[in-house]
Amino acid sequence: MTVQINTDNNVEGNARLKAYIADEIAATLARFEDKVTRLEVHLGDENSDKGGVNDKRCLIEARPNNMQPVAVTNHADTTEKAFHGALDKIKKVLETTFEKKKTY
Repeated sequence: MTVQINTDNNVEGNARLKAYIADEIAATLARFEDKVTRLEVHLGDENSDKGGVNDKRCLIEARPNNMQPVAVTNHADTTEKAFHGALDKIKKVLETTFEKKKTY
């Protein structure tokens, strides 16, 4: 599973942040390793320098093998909270997607 991390101009995408995100994804979504070809994480600050509540956004798009991509979005006060919320959502979506695909 390839992990691609994108940030807008308002979020500092340093190597430490990218390594942290990649590690968290690997730990949380390890069981989907062979079922997902690529994961894209998009981090952004919707109102740039201005303050605001829940203005940090994290969008995670997963591309399962031989299926349509699925995406989730989460908003929070900090980039980390937005990422963890989106990570929880994508985990649930992938679980549901693969459960529906099982043949009984």
